[in-house]
Amino acid sequence: MPGASVAVMPSSAASTPTSRKASLVPERKYKCQFCNRAFSRSEHRSRHERSHTKERPFKCMKCKSTFVRRDLLLRHDRTVHAKDGGVPLHSDGKRRGGPKAVRSVSGPSKSSIIDPGALEQIEASSDGIFDVETAAMLVADMQQKASAAARANGAHYDGSSDMSFSQNSTSMMDSSVTYPNSAMGLSQWDGFVSQAVDSKAHSISSGGSASFDAQTAHAGLVPVLQAMIDSLPPSAAGTPTPQSPYVLNRGQTPGDASSAPNGFKAPQINSDEERNIILDNIRANNHEHAIPEGFRVPSLSSLNRYLATYFGLFHHHLPFLHPGSFEPTQVAPSLLLAVLSIGALYSFDQEPAYTLHIGSKVMVNQFLQNKENFSSRKCPLWTMQSSLLNMIFASWSGDPKGLEWACSIKSLLANMVAGNRYELKLRQEAREGHSPTRAEWVEDEGCRRTYYAVYIFFGLLTLTFNHTPAISFNEFEDLQLPSTEALWNLRVADDAAWQDHLKVSPSVTFMEAHDNLFQGETLKYSAFATRVMINALFLEVWYHKRSPEALQDVVTEYKLRLALETWEKSLDLVEPEAVTVPLSAPHKGHPLLFNAQAMFRNARARLEVDLKTVQEALRYHDSYEVAAAMSNARDRVKRSSEMIKVIQECYNCVETAVRQGVRWVARTSPTNWSIEHPLCGMDLMIILSLWLYRLEHDEEPATEEELAMYNRVRQLFEKDLPDPYHTQLSSVVARLWSSILDEVVVWGITRLMGEAFRLHSQALVGYVDDVAASPSVSTPSMTSQGADEDSVY
Repeated sequence: MPGASVAVMPSSAASTPTSRKASLVPERKYKCQFCNRAFSRSEHRSRHERSHTKERPFKCMKCKSTFVRRDLLLRHDRTVHAKDGGVPLHSDGKRRGGPKAVRSVSGPSKSSIIDPGALEQIEASSDGIFDVETAAMLVADMQQKASAAARANGAHYDGSSDMSFSQNSTSMMDSSVTYPNSAMGLSQWDGFVSQAVDSKAHSISSGGSASFDAQTAHAGLVPVLQAMIDSLPPSAAGTPTPQSPYVLNRGQTPGDASSAPNGFKAPQINSDEERNIILDNIRANNHEHAIPEGFRVPSLSSLNRYLATYFGLFHHHLPFLHPGSFEPTQVAPSLLLAVLSIGALYSFDQEPAYTLHIGSKVMVNQFLQNKENFSSRKCPLWTMQSSLLNMIFASWSGDPKGLEWACSIKSLLANMVAGNRYELKLRQEAREGHSPTRAEWVEDEGCRRTYYAVYIFFGLLTLTFNHTPAISFNEFEDLQLPSTEALWNLRVADDAAWQDHLKVSPSVTFMEAHDNLFQGETLKYSAFATRVMINALFLEVWYHKRSPEALQDVVTEYKLRLALETWEKSLDLVEPEAVTVPLSAPHKGHPLLFNAQAMFRNARARLEVDLKTVQEALRYHDSYEVAAAMSNARDRVKRSSEMIKVIQECYNCVETAVRQGVRWVARTSPTNWSIEHPLCGMDLMIILSLWLYRLEHDEEPATEEELAMYNRVRQLFEKDLPDPYHTQLSSVVARLWSSILDEVVVWGITRLMGEAFRLHSQALVGYVDDVAASPSVSTPSMTSQGADEDSVY
């Protein structure tokens, strides 16, 4: 689902004739009788109208299930009744039969890769919700077909021709380094440079003729999808159309969204000349010639695609860079390469992502090693920003060596933050109370946002791997919290107008917000500040649970619960963001709020259940060890009235995915939701599955409260239960969460977590299949139940 393929039009695609675009979109003459939607095929209209009538015409003849669409019935038959025997159902295409058309080598047709009707089919089947993610799914499917077509002809499909980099501009990177499919593996951590240098010369044109069809098809589809997206109304379920950093005149306010033009504008490289400037910048900063000679700088179209995916998909979850002043030809090369590496990940170009990541790391290391009289106070901001992005890349890569490297420089980054923050304090004091200019404020705010981004990232390392926090909240006592995204992205016509907007913007320090939370007093601040404060509360919970006196310290625990409740109430007071983003999420408002709620649920759960052993096992990236730690944590999940509140948070977490559609979330959340959701949700799903297991197997009877919650969960997963009377719900929950995590992978760690949950779901079933389980074992009741002696526990 490379979302950038939708947002960025390659130069070759930009010249596609209008008539050719129009020919790909058939005429829509079948109108919906309930709304103003129209379709070119009657069956698409019928499918859409069922979203209004709630009709479920497709019935399973092997059970009582009904479905809105035939493809859902087919999937149900394949997954649920596969072991039942009998005649399996087939899709319409298979029933019709007939030989498939043989693709001509001499004159391949784009229609073999692009199906014009597929655009409308997805739109009709999505119940009126058609947005960037839908189109991105179509592009991903098209790219898979293109790759398959290229492989069938013995060629490698790349989608763009990348130019190599060397000191003499003559060498090329050779044969590609291979990576695990989908997962961003860093198993080549030590051997990458030697592979790149020792490899033979590789010609760009070697596979050009065979893959030309795939590349031109890709180029032709992008503008068509973009045109359709532009012509459609905003999604009924998602976020409104994004707004660019916009210009306000004096008298207008940042909240005046009507003055902002549509369309988020990611920084772009406008010509090959600008690309050559970037190449020159890389050469000029590569003093030690440490970058491998085979290092490739992507093509112009690929560079712009990576910039678009970074600023369109990743940036909104951690907005510490300033899009309005980010000039690719002027920023430090190491920072640009770090941005491009993450953009390439979100474009599913994993080999270029790894190459760019290595290039950025090498350049930062060169700078730090060659800087005489190193001082953390004198480190430029870009060194922190580059290091942060490289650590994020490595930590969530799915490879333990990447995590080890990130941990090895954690203290260095924390030291740079401390030194830079001290310099910021001196700069502000030197103004003697005078308001900063626009340029000064952007510099100061960029520093603050970078410090807090590092703080949030370190918090996630603690949450995921039980690493001791490298930065204490005392580091930020008198530091202002981040501003609103509207002010951060604001451009004004004159400096006087800027001063007007700055005066009306709230200015709250970290310690003020912290003290208010523990006193039970709500406070109004930005979405980014909300995310910072829940990170602080989570770390307070972590420190408390690691304290030897935690069990006896009921006062601290009471204060923590009060602070968390106050934080939750403060969500209603968060500054409204006029600048929306091009992401699909079930939560209204900025994605930072959606992410903050994920960490809030985790913090609430940690007050009751400590899964330290699972987090420590996760450090070493062995799915079997992680799954074993999950299973062995059963006794940590107690049955109490307080635990019911934790299970409610677990329910809230999984309900979001189920209500939105499990498969839809599995395919769109990797690019639209932050990595924080699978990381924060891991504890919750382990707790939920183990709690369900205990209700299903404990001798102690379930209370009315427990039984009510159990039935709520069962009703949520009812359609996913093959046999409602003989299925262990605990295993179903773990298996379903596994399928969400590893269906589409941007960050490799989610594949590891998905595999661990799959093994965990098998362990939850244990040996029940071998001992002829009865319904009394599967479903808790108000009467006593006998424990299964062959249980894995």
